Amino acid sequence: MFGLTPFNRNVIRRTDDQNSLSNWIDDFFSDDFFPMRSLRHDTFKVDVKDEKDHYILEADMPGITKDEIALDYHDGYLTIAINKKEEKEEEKQNYIHRERRSVSMHRTFNMGDLESDQIEANLKDGILTIKAPKAKAVETKTRIEIK
Repeated sequence: MFGLTPFNRNVIRRTDDQNSLSNWIDDFFSDDFFPMRSLRHDTFKVDVKDEKDHYILEADMPGITKDEIALDYHDGYLTIAINKKEEKEEEKQNYIHRERRSVSMHRTFNMGDLESDQIEANLKDGILTIKAPKAKAVETKTRIEIK
């Protein structure tokens, strides 16, 4: 039968210069060189459920506090943004190693018309749950009587 070969960036190589800077950068950011550096790990996961009269969004937010989350709704788009800053301070005067980390991510969803004043959000056990009620459909079709 037919065999499937998964796409692997390492199979396709530039042949002009194996030691070029672009190859080195590609290797550095590949899963083989640094397994934790991948888009799979660089964003938070969101599940969206379409109930009859509202949407439920569940976003994985481990280690994030509610003060580090911004939730906005504008022109039919719901945006979840995270801005987290960490700094490891040690009291040693002649430190050799200090670490600072800043993480900023956002996800935007086209939700259509929502009742923006009734959107509810709750952060519990690292899960952000958003209940977004759909706006009531307004009938814009009118039959006009001919005289």
